[in-house]
Amino acid sequence: MLEVSLEVGVGMLSIEDIWEAAERIDSVVHATPVVQCEAIDDRCQANVLLKCENLQKVGAFKARGASNAILSLSDKQAQRGVVTHSSGNHAQAVAFAARSRGIPAYIVMPRDSPSVKRRAVEGYGGQITLCEPTQAAREKACAEIQKRTSAALIHPYAEERVMAGQGTVGLELMAQVEDLHAVLVPVSGGGLVSGIATAIKALRPEVAVIGVEPAGADDATRSWTTGELQGNTKPQTIADGLRANLGELNFEILQERVDDMWTVKEESIVEAMRWIFQRAKMVVEPSGAVALAGLMEHGVVRLQFEGPGRPNVGVVVSGGNIDLEPFFELLLPKVQA
Repeated sequence: MLEVSLEVGVGMLSIEDIWEAAERIDSVVHATPVVQCEAIDDRCQANVLLKCENLQKVGAFKARGASNAILSLSDKQAQRGVVTHSSGNHAQAVAFAARSRGIPAYIVMPRDSPSVKRRAVEGYGGQITLCEPTQAAREKACAEIQKRTSAALIHPYAEERVMAGQGTVGLELMAQVEDLHAVLVPVSGGGLVSGIATAIKALRPEVAVIGVEPAGADDATRSWTTGELQGNTKPQTIADGLRANLGELNFEILQERVDDMWTVKEESIVEAMRWIFQRAKMVVEPSGAVALAGLMEHGVVRLQFEGPGRPNVGVVVSGGNIDLEPFFELLLPKVQA
């Protein structure tokens, strides 16, 4: 039985919150597999355990947090519906979870959100409101919808019910892999890394939790390094799901429970996507490949592994929602020729 550290979770998100979330969402989401690819292991000089949230409901870990938050609402709260803002994966997750409960979902999305994600939100019955691609515009649109509908806000990352749901990724990984040296997690608003770090540090505090984010959207790294919450004004990265600013509560958890923060180049993200597509045979979006990009760019040396053999490194593949229509359009002329 895993021993629980009693020092973790005092005054903020706790392992108990995550256990409750796991029970609440058990029948709604998948327990995703851990996949290993020999070619990726050799490339990274590590035993790379890919935690495949790209195979989760709605194609991303976001289904966990949204489902936990929406299932936690009272019937009176739920009947007014839910509202959120998101560039895509959380939007899909809220629409999915709301449909599962039979309630309205009002979704604010930036105008530059990928069309594949917009279509998915509409497919789950979400009512989309488009806004300018800024944090202020998102929050303003949400506030207007809340005032009109009294819908419950399901924040993408800065609330404990969402973080607890995301933390179930860490619970599963601990149960699936006995001997881990480190876990690499993509970071944007911080909900996923907050939940995973809480679970891991409660169950196996010796396992290093490392957050990874694009160099062009590095507010979490700057915040973690300086000890002061910082933001991005104009994030520049192909990882569209990692452009949000770190939340205040998430920042506090990062400071306490995350061991290191890495940034990665855009070229490294593309390289990681290529390896997952070609060698692991899985579809992954840029945001979903960022954690593997961190291992490929920085190498096991930065993990400070001193044991015999190769380290066992958990890598969260966080999403697989990518628009493949251009690829199929390129193929069509060849088929018709």
